[in-house]
Amino acid sequence: MKLIFDPEIAVKIHKMNERVRWQHPSIMARGIDQTSMVLDDGKDGEPEFSFMVIGDTGTQPHKHYHPQRQVAEAMLKHQQECSFVLHTGDVIYVVGSQEYYPQNFIQPYREFLRGGENPQRIAYDNMVFNKPILPVPGNHDYYDVPLMYRLFAGTTLPIRTLLRYKDFEIGWHGSYQGDAYAKAFLDYLQKFRSPEQLEFHLDEYYTAKTDAGRCLRYEPGKFTRLPNRYYTFRYGGIDFFALDSNTFNEPSPLPDTKEGEAQRRELQQRRHEIEREELQILDACNQLNADNPEDAEQLDALRAKLYQIDEVKIDIEKQLNWWHKQPDVDLEQLEWLKQRLIESWHTEEVRGRIIYFHHPPYVTEASKWYQSQTLAVRHRLRWVLDGVAANLGNIAQNRPIVDLIFNGHAHCMEYLRTTDTGHGDSHLNCIISGGSGRRPRRQKKEGKELLEQFPGESISKVAESILFVGRNGHGEYKQLPYSFVRIDVKDGNPPQFIVRPFVVECLQGKWCDRQLETIVL
Repeated sequence: MKLIFDPEIAVKIHKMNERVRWQHPSIMARGIDQTSMVLDDGKDGEPEFSFMVIGDTGTQPHKHYHPQRQVAEAMLKHQQECSFVLHTGDVIYVVGSQEYYPQNFIQPYREFLRGGENPQRIAYDNMVFNKPILPVPGNHDYYDVPLMYRLFAGTTLPIRTLLRYKDFEIGWHGSYQGDAYAKAFLDYLQKFRSPEQLEFHLDEYYTAKTDAGRCLRYEPGKFTRLPNRYYTFRYGGIDFFALDSNTFNEPSPLPDTKEGEAQRRELQQRRHEIEREELQILDACNQLNADNPEDAEQLDALRAKLYQIDEVKIDIEKQLNWWHKQPDVDLEQLEWLKQRLIESWHTEEVRGRIIYFHHPPYVTEASKWYQSQTLAVRHRLRWVLDGVAANLGNIAQNRPIVDLIFNGHAHCMEYLRTTDTGHGDSHLNCIISGGSGRRPRRQKKEGKELLEQFPGESISKVAESILFVGRNGHGEYKQLPYSFVRIDVKDGNPPQFIVRPFVVECLQGKWCDRQLETIVL
């Protein structure tokens, strides 16, 4: 049975536009930019500040431990010094359902929320952050569940929970094409039924101003909604660009050649193989007793493998379904990013630029580096940065187009640097922070280099992994390090970025956190 599916890109865009009333006449009449916000915490003018980055967090507690909560507790030690938290997506597993926000988000991050001393009273669609958590949607935040499986999973959820049976974190609901994420984090303008209600709301909360016009004012402790699924804000002279990579990750079609047909057959064979593996894992789950500590640990590992298989199946389906078809690409968002980056470079007060989104264009985690979605995102980001570079000419003065890129999706922490690719994505510093709650995964066996080859061209190195923190070891020596990153931004133009990786891990039955070696960029 197909447990989850990913809505089409056109559906994602259309539904999200409806929820924020994209370019509604009342919005246009007020000159409001729906892709900008001002983070009004009274500290924006300070050139030195810190923030944290997390990702791939939204998982349920395990039988005897809760990695996401352990990471959150380690983050609390930095809460006062950090102005906000960037979240690289997959806020809720497995299908972004509203059912799991209380358990998988509100409870773990209760100290970051107003009223967090009584988290059970906080509604997922009425969260107010005392310390901003600024997310982008991940693929799981868009996933949905077929109706027949929802009926089965929903009716059996209480029984499975009571018996501590294998709970796949799927109940009555899916994300409804990202609706739960939108209600949790976005300024959900669709809820206003009358023009008068909408206009009153716009006049009350869209009072900030940028070069692009009026925009939403994000006020910690008071009003903490995001303007859109992708957005930008300026803080301490740094321009932040939050993207929705779920709408530009569709693979290019397989070529209409003998080689393309061979690739198609290989993908079909791979799908059959992993479906057989999936059945074997499900059978193994049935043989284990969740009340036995050793069995519980095995169940956790098997569940993680099932989730990984689901992701691989979806990636294969994306390639097979777009046979002979041009991919659907969110060109509006990509063009927006290109123009905003160009404007940023022409703005004297801007010292640096940071982009964050879910799917990594560069990664060496074993399950993601070869995926077609990884290549699709890389090529579309490269197209944007090439356009920016062509416009800027010598203005950048050998600086990379953006100073830092943050991603999730890969369940690890990783720092990579791109080579001189011959494109606008040369010499980029890329940090993956996707190990903040979901079970960590290993690095690919093929080594730390990322190679690329286009038809008729030789193989070239495009990036190299400098730091990788993920699953390692076997048996009693197995290590599962969960992680987050703290970034300290220093004064100056260009600014200096101090990257401080933190790991939370259970060693000899006791949880502890530690800082890894600092990276200076």
